[in-house]
Amino acid sequence: MSTPLSLVVLVVAIALVFDFVNGFHDAANSIATVVATRVLTPVQAVIWAAFWNFAAFLVLPLKVANEIAKIIDASAVSIGLVFAGLAGAIFWNVLTARLGLPSSSSHALIGGLLGAGLAKAGPDVVNWEKIKRTAVFIVYSPLVGLALGFVLVVGVMWIVHRMTAKRKVERTFRGLQLVSAAAFSLGHGANDAQKTMGIIAVLLIGANRLDPGVLESADGLPLWIVLSCHGAIALGTMFGGWKIVKTMGNKLTRLQPMGGVCAESAAAMTLFFTSYKGIPVSTTHTITGAIVGVGSANRLSAVRWNVASQVVWAWVLTIPGSAAVAALTYGVVAVLS
Repeated sequence: MSTPLSLVVLVVAIALVFDFVNGFHDAANSIATVVATRVLTPVQAVIWAAFWNFAAFLVLPLKVANEIAKIIDASAVSIGLVFAGLAGAIFWNVLTARLGLPSSSSHALIGGLLGAGLAKAGPDVVNWEKIKRTAVFIVYSPLVGLALGFVLVVGVMWIVHRMTAKRKVERTFRGLQLVSAAAFSLGHGANDAQKTMGIIAVLLIGANRLDPGVLESADGLPLWIVLSCHGAIALGTMFGGWKIVKTMGNKLTRLQPMGGVCAESAAAMTLFFTSYKGIPVSTTHTITGAIVGVGSANRLSAVRWNVASQVVWAWVLTIPGSAAVAALTYGVVAVLS
């Protein structure tokens, strides 16, 4: 028996709300450095980031969407399970946004699916290999971002330290930061919008409204799913998350245009690689690691480690926190249905 179309449309709409909240929540990732260095005003920055978020579908294959769609066995997927997973993820995103903590929307979504899947059918329906791969990159992505940010800024400092035209150097890096911010926003759109695409795809497959074979192709999803998800995340970025911008752009460390270019470039390289490989990583973790790497290249005391430790705790709690909310939500849905 196929799921009523009205329910499918409702949960697809909720998935797009999550995508919007993702863009809202992660706007700081895309614009914090370019705002902190005053290359762009906040309004200019969100428009710039939103454009490149949307344009990302033209650049990279949809491998991340396929990975997310395979976290829970399709035979166990139902309207209630997807709704509960999204509820857990949205709740966690809103909570951490209000607290000003840059937690991971990606891991909130994965935690939501995990909690709802376990509540419905137990551990057998969970693809633990996919979960393990994601868990490994919870550690790897910020470390790679940190290392690349450190290496890039040290290399750039070595190149420019003998240049006498300091104003010309700063002007050059202010221009380059537009490019690096665009590159990071492109990587953010490619990785994060695809996660919602995966949710919508698995929902439609579970409702017998999409052929499971689309997941075997890197670009097999219907165009309306791709465009609606990129549009939702771009709109969310337009509205921004200003408390998190403050944490990312000013509280972790003070950045100059040169440091902003290096941090964004390091994070963009990491996101391009992981998106191409189909690994759903956290853009938040990646850019935070890159910012810390750039700040620590000057001196370790340049990084406010107490703020960094709060951010890490938000990371640690994201998957279990969103999973718990999703499991409770599924329990309520199961009782009411």
